[in-house]
Amino acid sequence: MVATIIDGQSIAERLRQRVGEAAAELREKHGFVPGLAAIIVGDDPASQIYVRNKARACTAAGLASFEHNLPGDASEAKLIALVGALNADERVDGILVQLPLPAHIDAREIVAAIDPAKDVDGFHPLNIGRLWGGETTLVPCTPQGCMILLRTALSSLAGAEAVVLGRSHIVGRPLAALLLAADCTVTLVHTKSRDVPAICRRADILIAAAGQPAMVKASWIKPGATVIDVGTNRVTTPDGVRLVGDVDFAAVREVAGAISPVPGGAGPMTIACLLQNTVLAACRRRGLADPALAE
Repeated sequence: MVATIIDGQSIAERLRQRVGEAAAELREKHGFVPGLAAIIVGDDPASQIYVRNKARACTAAGLASFEHNLPGDASEAKLIALVGALNADERVDGILVQLPLPAHIDAREIVAAIDPAKDVDGFHPLNIGRLWGGETTLVPCTPQGCMILLRTALSSLAGAEAVVLGRSHIVGRPLAALLLAADCTVTLVHTKSRDVPAICRRADILIAAAGQPAMVKASWIKPGATVIDVGTNRVTTPDGVRLVGDVDFAAVREVAGAISPVPGGAGPMTIACLLQNTVLAACRRRGLADPALAE
């Protein structure tokens, strides 16, 4: 068996196209342009590149993009003041604070300061509670992207045994909530879990978000399982630095039924879902119905 490749790049491109069409309709029918504000503190090169990519994606989809750069020694109070100003800015429908923040700033305080209606990352405590309560809310982008990939690969998720490797607040925990809402039986694996390979071998769906390069071996995979690799690990090889996932891709592909690659799988979905959340936030803030963005 050789697994089908789940092409996140093309799935994300189709979603970005639908977001662009929805943004154009909002502009023509309702006279506004959804806007996303990104805040970056410091000069971390990876964060700078990521924010620039988000700004380009906004422009390409017809969304307004506002970028705010603060020096690395900016105070927590100054950052909270900026978030407050963006909360009050009617041009801004989504606020994204690029993580990680410098050590002297408490990220939890910053996230809590964002208006939940503009929290396009889905990290505000109120939105987390709504997610676990099964209510309509803004959903974290990477988990949302993983669910789209799964629904593209599988006709139904109901009843499937799903294993999530990693319990982070950014991916693992919200993804567990989404899988439960899709009627999966969910196991969340973490550093204290016992016999992780045996747990993974039960999985019809395996999502790897542990941050360990090539951690998931072919022997961990149930034949025919669907594998989503969220890992983004930079490793040095004789040919230079290379991006690899948490899954031993070549070996696992020989066992799985479907698998997402790194790069080109979950990564492109994250930015596409951020644009989607910005349009959803823009509509909900104005009492408009959610646009039809799902395939």
